[in-house]
Amino acid sequence: MSNWITGSVVERIDWNDKLFTLKVDAEMAPFTAGQFTKLALEQDGERVQRAYSFVNSPNESTLEFLAVSVEEGQLSPRLQDLKVGDEVMLAGQGNGFMVLDEIPAGRDMWMLATGTAVGPFISILRTESTWDQFETFNLVYAVRHLEDMAYLDELRELEKTHPKQFRLVPVVSRESVDGMLQGRIPALIKEEKIQEFVDTPITPSRSQVMVCGNPEMIRDTVEVLEKMKLRKNLRRTPGQITMEKYW
Repeated sequence: MSNWITGSVVERIDWNDKLFTLKVDAEMAPFTAGQFTKLALEQDGERVQRAYSFVNSPNESTLEFLAVSVEEGQLSPRLQDLKVGDEVMLAGQGNGFMVLDEIPAGRDMWMLATGTAVGPFISILRTESTWDQFETFNLVYAVRHLEDMAYLDELRELEKTHPKQFRLVPVVSRESVDGMLQGRIPALIKEEKIQEFVDTPITPSRSQVMVCGNPEMIRDTVEVLEKMKLRKNLRRTPGQITMEKYW
C-alpha cells in the first residue's frame, strides 16, 4: 500500500496546449533515476491516481513530472489545471526497474523514447554518476510534431557539455524538420538511419538498449532488435534490451 504524501506545485511549464511539466515540493523518499511514482487528486470522494516518471534527478530537491493532458482522461486534465500553490498527492516512494543498476555492462547506451516517456531518461542523464557507466549515450527522442519535443534546449545543452559522450537523435513522425529524422523508431533502426545519424552501430557485443514508450513502439522495436540478435534483458538471463511500457 502506498504511503501517500501531499505536495505543493511550485512551478509549471506549458510546452504546448496539452503537454506540460509540473514541479512539486514534497518530502519524497529517496528514489533511483529512471523510476516513477504516482500522482493523485480526490474526485467525488475517491483518489484518482496515475503513474508518472520522475524527470528530476535524485539529487534535485524539487520533484518534476512531464505529462500530457488526455481529453477523456480522469486525471491528466485536472493536473493540467493545477496552478502554483495548489496541492497534489503523491505516493511517497519511487518504483520501477528502468534504472541503470539493472542494465548489464556495455559500451554504448541507447535510450529510445516516444513522447513523455523521455522523462525517465532525462532523470538518468541529469544524474552525475550516469556518465561513468557507458562510453556513449544516444537518446532517440520521437514525437509527432516538433512542438511536442519538451526539454529540447536542455538536451541540446547536454550535447555541448558532453560532446564526445552524448548524442541526441530527434525524430518527428508527422512533419519534416531540418536536422531531424522523420518516421518511426522501429523502421529507422531497421533502415539504419538512426545508427548513421550518430555513426554508431547497434550490436549485441557493444550495445545496451533501453526502450520506453507506447506498447506498439516497444513491440515493433523489440522485434527489429531481436532480428539484429539482441535479446531481452532478464535477471536470470542478461541481455541487451530493457523496456518499460509508458501508457
